This record gives sequence, structure tokens and C-alpha cells, in this order.
Amino acid sequence: MEPGNDTQISEFHLLGLSEDPELQPLIFGLFLSMYLITVFGNLLIILAISSDSHLHTPMYFFLNNLSFVDICFTSTIIPKMLWNIQTQSKVITYADCLTQIYFLILFAVSDIFLLSVMAYDRLVAICYPLHYMVIMNPWLCGLLVLVSWIISILNSLLHSLMMLRLSFCAHFQIPHFFCELNQMIQLACSDTFLNNLVMYFAAVLLCGGPFSGILYSYSKIVTAICRISSAQGKYKAFSTCASHLSVVSLFYCTMLGVYLSSAAPQSSHSSSVVSVMYTVVTPMLNPFIYSLRNKDIKRALKAIIGIPVM
Repeated sequence: MEPGNDTQISEFHLLGLSEDPELQPLIFGLFLSMYLITVFGNLLIILAISSDSHLHTPMYFFLNNLSFVDICFTSTIIPKMLWNIQTQSKVITYADCLTQIYFLILFAVSDIFLLSVMAYDRLVAICYPLHYMVIMNPWLCGLLVLVSWIISILNSLLHSLMMLRLSFCAHFQIPHFFCELNQMIQLACSDTFLNNLVMYFAAVLLCGGPFSGILYSYSKIVTAICRISSAQGKYKAFSTCASHLSVVSLFYCTMLGVYLSSAAPQSSHSSSVVSVMYTVVTPMLNPFIYSLRNKDIKRALKAIIGIPVM
């Protein structure tokens, strides 16, 4: 078939994680709990950073943006999923599906770029501590975040426009709990070569590039830490980037799990289950990782709650 919307399908059916009616209340309660924890946890991080002048530094500026992106990322998926379970409807319109794809890609790529920017921030802090505030000045920090958003918006817009050229010839069921780009391309009955080419090229460029930057940053950080003579100095230097390293490992390991599960035959269900890790679990755990391992965040959170700070 020639590319184009020869038959404009009006809606899709999201099959979700399970079609068993008895499991729906359990899934609804579990995902509602995780969503509320994600939103309130990341809001607390944002509030703590905004209210404490001691946290108005480059590292916490990037963390502030990461928490905001995590809230938006999860909010793109979970409310629609909960609504479908509550109303016992699996329907999502074509327009809503495209909108969900746009914002999913936007916030996912923003997350990746912010993690790489935070790795660079830790590199400068540990390798060039005396010049840290000069290098990581407010202008550069703002520029890094702005460029991350611009690239994410343009990439997301490109994929969304590429979706418009595809034809869907029948009523389709999506074996997922959200409209995932790769799943949607597989459902199309028109030529998808260009869509697949753009998707994989963007994945290599926008995921592999930042990941290479993160690996380079941490290779330099490890080298710098090994040169520190005292054990206490090594521990202090490592502790400043331990939280970020934990988040990076969790995010990329779950992304790798999704890729491996989707590459396996007859893996639609396993892919959707693994997707829960990076779409819901990782954003939920980020506030705990940063707050539990960070004395400054703990102090700010105690001040907000009203607990006396020693």
C-alpha cells in the first residue's frame, strides 16, 4: 500500500497488563498507589529544593528538572490506564494515542538528557572542584536544560509527524497499557521502513550518545577518585555521585530489559510488564534514592515537615 491515511482508524483498544477481570482491582490499586507515591515524592523534592536556599546549586537545579520530568512522564500514562480500568473500557482514540506518543517520547528523551547533564555536573564537581561554580554558572546550566528540551521537543515532533503518514486498515488491539511507538508502527498496514529507520536512528543517537557521555564522565570520575589518598576523601567524593549513579543504572537497565524483551518472539506481554519498570517504578524510586542518600535533601524535607533540624 502507498503511505498515507487511506483508512483513518478512529480508535484502538489497549489490552493492558492482564485481561483477567479478577486482577483489575489489584492492578488499579497497585498502580494508583505507585502513581501517588511518584507524584508526591517528586513534588516534595521540588518543594525542598525550591524552599532551601542552600540547595540552589547546579546539582539540585538539574534534580529539580528531573523530578518535574518524572511527574510528567508518569502522568502521561497512568491516569489513562486507571481511567480505563475504572470504566472497564480499553478504548483510546487515534488522536489521544498520537498525543500520548508525543509526550512519552518528549519526557523520556528529556529524562535521558538530564541524566547525562547531571553526570557532567558530577564530573566537573569532582575533577575540577575549585572551578566548579565558574564552569557550572547559571547561564550554562540554563542553556544545558534548554537545549535538552529543544532536542526532545523536535525529536518527539518528528516521530509524531512520521506516524501521520501510516495507514491503519482495521480495528486494532494494542498489547500494551499505553500507546508505545514501536507497537504502533508494527500495527500499521502501510510501508513502515522510513518510520523504523528514523526510530532506530534516533534511539542510537539520542540514547547511545548521552549514555556514552555518562560512561565517559564516570570513567574520569573513577580515575579522579582513585588519585585521592585518604579513604575518607574517596568516600566523600563517591557519595556525591552515588545517588545519580543508582538512578542511571536503574533507568538504563530497565530500558535494556524492554529492548531485549521486545526483540524476543511473542513477547508483547513480557515487554509491557518490563515497561512498568522504567515508566512507573523508576520515577517512583528516584525521590527515595536521592532523599535517603542525601543529607541536604533530608534536612530540607525535615524543615518542610516541621521536624527540628539538628
